[in-house]
Amino acid sequence: MVAAVSSGRLGARVKELRRGRGLTLEELAERSGVSRAMISKLERGEKNPTLVVAAKLAEGLGVTLSQLAGMEERREVVVVPRERRMVMRDPETGFERQLLSPNFVGRGVEFIRNEIPEGSTSGEFPPHRRGVEEHIVVEQGRLKATLGGEEYLLEEGDAVYFEADMPHRFDNAGEGACSYYLVISSRGT
Repeated sequence: MVAAVSSGRLGARVKELRRGRGLTLEELAERSGVSRAMISKLERGEKNPTLVVAAKLAEGLGVTLSQLAGMEERREVVVVPRERRMVMRDPETGFERQLLSPNFVGRGVEFIRNEIPEGSTSGEFPPHRRGVEEHIVVEQGRLKATLGGEEYLLEEGDAVYFEADMPHRFDNAGEGACSYYLVISSRGT
């Protein structure tokens, strides 16, 4: 799964979604906050995006990160074996995102496990569209959540909920790795 996300296939997916929405490179750049040059390089397979850049593109295209990666399965009962999880890893920060739920287009819920190495960060995520909510519970370590400019220090077992239409970032505020579970839900989808 990591190979699928880090290869040029993600760029092809960006291009497919952009064209399917009738957007020019300039329009997607404006919507996402990612430069036209970077989007062009991604679409040609010359660059791999960081997780934050991928998140900005997903927002600009009106899809989730998982939908951007093209991961989709639909059955009544879906088992997601550990070895088949979609994993996205930022090579610069070591931040890792594992999709634990199947990705269903049209269902506005994702269940994700994130891990931030000691001394590292998720980077700043752009605001989601209105109606997107995030629910987090810290599995291990200490997590500093910066939500719309305000900081919250969370210990193991602590949970936080927020409307995600504001910039947000997560930093490992302790020793060792910090892991947390995240549920992203979209009302009205």
